[in-house]
Amino acid sequence: MRKLSLVISAALISSSLALSSAPALAAVPAYVDGQAMPSLAPMLERTTPAVVSISVKGTHEVKQQVPEQFRFFFGNPRQRNQPQERPFRGLGSGVIIDANEGYIVTNNHVVEEADEILVTLKDGRQVEAKKIGTDAASDIALLQVDADDLTAIVVSDSDGLRVGDFAVAIGSPFGLGQTVTSGIVSALGRSGLNIENFEDFIQTDAAINSGNSGGALVNLRGELIGINTAILGPNGGNVGIGFAIPSNMMSNLVKQIIEFGEVRRGVLGVAGRSVNGEIAKAMELETTQGGFVEQVSPDSAAAEAGIKAGDVIIKVNGKNVKSFSELRGKIGSIGAGKKVKLTIVRDGDEEVFTVKLKQAETANVEASSIHPMLEGAELDNNADNKGIDISEVTQGSPAHAVGIRAGDIITGINRTRTANIGELRSFLKDHKGVFALNIMRGDRALYLMIR
Repeated sequence: MRKLSLVISAALISSSLALSSAPALAAVPAYVDGQAMPSLAPMLERTTPAVVSISVKGTHEVKQQVPEQFRFFFGNPRQRNQPQERPFRGLGSGVIIDANEGYIVTNNHVVEEADEILVTLKDGRQVEAKKIGTDAASDIALLQVDADDLTAIVVSDSDGLRVGDFAVAIGSPFGLGQTVTSGIVSALGRSGLNIENFEDFIQTDAAINSGNSGGALVNLRGELIGINTAILGPNGGNVGIGFAIPSNMMSNLVKQIIEFGEVRRGVLGVAGRSVNGEIAKAMELETTQGGFVEQVSPDSAAAEAGIKAGDVIIKVNGKNVKSFSELRGKIGSIGAGKKVKLTIVRDGDEEVFTVKLKQAETANVEASSIHPMLEGAELDNNADNKGIDISEVTQGSPAHAVGIRAGDIITGINRTRTANIGELRSFLKDHKGVFALNIMRGDRALYLMIR
C-alpha cells in the first residue's frame, strides 16, 4: 500500500526533460458522419483550473543505518544513535474548494513536515500557501493562499455514488504537470486497508500514480466526489486500484478545521468487529454485514442512546455500512455534538437510535497559521465555549515573547469576544495592524499587544 507523495530525484528531472520533445498528436474530429463526438474536454476546461500542483520543502529526522558490527568505526559513540536532520523536497496535488477565501484541500502526508509550501495554479502562477489545519488520522490538510481570480470546484454529495459511475482523476503524477485519467467507481466504503486511521474510501480504476496525492476525483459534471490519496500496487505504480477520500468526509472535516481550527471528532463509544458468516451463525443473525457491538463504554454517546452489546449497526444516517471499519470511518468524520441516526439490528428486529456524539481528544492546532505571534502556543477551544485555552507555551517562542503563558484563556480581541479558534482566525484575517488580546489569567483580566 503506497501513499502518493513524491520525492524529487535527479533521474526524474532528466526523464521529464526528455518528454518535452514528444511529437504533437493530430486533433480528434468534432463530428463524424454528422454526429458530435463525445468528449470530456468541455467539462475539464471548467474543472481543471481548480486543481493545483503543490511542491514542499522541509527537513525530517533520519536514523543512521549502520550495521551493529561497524558502528564503533563511525563517529562519536554518544552520537551514533541520534537522529539527523535531512532536507527533503516533495510534490503533490490539491483542490481549490473556496475561491474567495483561497482554501485548498490536499492530503496531510503531502505537507505534514513541510516548512515551505508552494502552490502552482493551472495558469502558471506560483503562490506560497500556509497550513490552516490538518487531520493525520484521515489524511486531510487545509491550506490557504492569497491570490485573485481563483476557480473553485463544485463539491458533490459522495453518498449518492454508485459502483459503476464514471470517474475522472486530476492531478500531477511524477511532477509531469497536470494530467487527467478516467475510469469508473470500482467499489465504495473500502476500509481495513491500514492506510489511515479512519477509512471509508472510494475505490477507482482511473489511473492514479505518485504525485496525485491530494488531487481531485470528479464525476462527469466536473463535481468533486473524492480526494485521491493512495494506491495499491507493486513499486508504487498504477494497477487500476486507487483510493480516494469521499467528498462528504472531506467536507465534514474541513468545516471543523475552518470553524474551530481543529477537527473536533465525534466519538460513539463502542468496540466491536465486522459481521461475517461465523459471527452471523453464532449470534443467529440474518445479516452478514455491519458492525457487531462487543462492548459499550460507560457514559458514552452510545450508552446514553441505549445501544447495547450484541447490537449490530447496519446503517448510519440511512446509509448502509458493511463493516466495523467503515462504521468507524463514517462516525470519525462527523463532528462532536452532532446527532446521527443509527439503524440497529437487535433480536432480529431493526430499530433506529438517535445518538449525539461526544468529543474525542483534540487535534493540534497550527497556531502560526492564525497569527505569527501565536507561534509556540498550543491552543484548544474552551470546553464551555468561553474562549481559547493556552495549554502550553514554548520558551523563547513568539507567543512567549509577547507575554502569553500556559493556563491563559484568550476571551477576545480588541474588545470583541472570541468564543473559539475559528472566530479568532476570522477576526485576524479581516483586520490588519496592532491587536489587543483579551486574556484571563486566573482571576485577572489583562491585555497583550500583538502586531
